[in-house]
Amino acid sequence: MYKRQIKRCVGLPGDSLEVRNGKVWVNGEPQEAIPGLQYNYVVQTSAPFTQYAIDNLGIREYSGYGSGYYMNLTDELAEKVRGLSNVISVNRYIYTPNDEVFPQWGTPRWSQDNYGPIWIPKKGATIKLTEDNLPIYERPIRAYEGNTLEVKEDGIYINGKKTDEYTFKMDYYWMMGDNRHNSADARSWGFVPEDHVVGKPIVVWLSLDKDRGWFDGKIRWNRIFKWVK
Repeated sequence: MYKRQIKRCVGLPGDSLEVRNGKVWVNGEPQEAIPGLQYNYVVQTSAPFTQYAIDNLGIREYSGYGSGYYMNLTDELAEKVRGLSNVISVNRYIYTPNDEVFPQWGTPRWSQDNYGPIWIPKKGATIKLTEDNLPIYERPIRAYEGNTLEVKEDGIYINGKKTDEYTFKMDYYWMMGDNRHNSADARSWGFVPEDHVVGKPIVVWLSLDKDRGWFDGKIRWNRIFKWVK
C-alpha cells in the first residue's frame, strides 16, 4: 500500500527548475510568493521565551539550545520575532550541500536550499544521456517506465541496446511542501510521474500538532475547514 502525501506542484513537465537560497525559480523566473511558506530560523536571545509568548505568537515547531532556538517560521512571523525585546538576531537557516537530497551523487553537490538546475521530463521529449545526468534520470527510466538500464565500459545500454538518448513515455512533476525545511518532497525522492498523481486537495478537515497532547493544543482549530490554496 502506497503512502499518499499532499505537496504543492511547483514545476511542470518540460520546465527547468532551480532552488536558490530557498526560493524556487522556474524557467529563469522567481516563483510567485506563496502565503504561509515556512523555513527554519536560528533565533538568538538575551533571555528565554516563556511558553506563553511562544503560544501567543503561534509558534508550533521549535527547539532550544543554549541562548537560542531553532524555530519553524513564516517570513512574516520571523519579523514579529525580530521585534521582541529579548531577541538579538533572527536568521534563516541555509543548508550546505549534503547527500540527503536527490540524487545521491556520492560527493554532495546540492542542498535543500540550493538545488539544481534540473529539467523536468516531458512526455515525448528526448534527452541526451551522459554520465553526469544519468543519476537524475535513471529512476524514471528504470523504475517508472519499466526499462532495463546498464552502464558498461563502452556506454549506456537500455533494454540491451547501446544508446546515448532516451524519449520519455510520461509527464513528470516537481512537488514541494510549504514547510520547506521539514518536508520530504521531490528534493528527497525526485520526479513524480503522472500516474502517481491521485487527486487535488480542496479543504483541510482536520489538522493535528504531533508534539502536543489532546488537552494541550493538539487540534489546530485555526486550520480546520480552511480551503487549500
